[in-house]
Amino acid sequence: MSKKVLIVTGDAVEALEVFYPYYRCLEEGLETVIASPTKKTLHTVCHDFEAHSETYTEKPAYQLASHIAFADVNAEEYDGLIIPGGRAPEYIRLNEHLKPILAHFFEANKPVAAICHGSQVLALVSEHVRDREMTAYQACRPDVEACGAVYRTEPLHVHNNLVSAHAWPDLPGFMKEFLRLLREG
Repeated sequence: MSKKVLIVTGDAVEALEVFYPYYRCLEEGLETVIASPTKKTLHTVCHDFEAHSETYTEKPAYQLASHIAFADVNAEEYDGLIIPGGRAPEYIRLNEHLKPILAHFFEANKPVAAICHGSQVLALVSEHVRDREMTAYQACRPDVEACGAVYRTEPLHVHNNLVSAHAWPDLPGFMKEFLRLLREG
């Protein structure tokens, strides 16, 4: 499979949700590019659940180099898009160069995969996700519904070219479905 995948993210990306897809794509022989608001070393985080907390906790994780800034991305060069979660989505969606990148993948009907809080960036292209079924981390349900999408409670869901999942425990199925769509495309 000689294809090219774009991962859009930034600082505070959930480590598992960026590293697993990145290495899985490399394992498949895919050219895989990590884009962020600026080309830099990203600081990832680890989200986990602990008995003392009613929500997830966050700890610093690994560093990861991004390869390209959003402003320099030519979306037409890519065959698929992955949007990891963590806290990165809440601020990367403010970058003016991200919306046209996202829109291209929906307009060209290329595979898009959003996991956990990655669903938050889809608000930028609500016209493309309106009436689509998708899932996300439960705290993102209001964001999904505000986009006009139909929130599904199952941990993994595929609707047309959009693969969505709750969180990092769902990564094996998430990547299996994304890679299936990429092969079929």
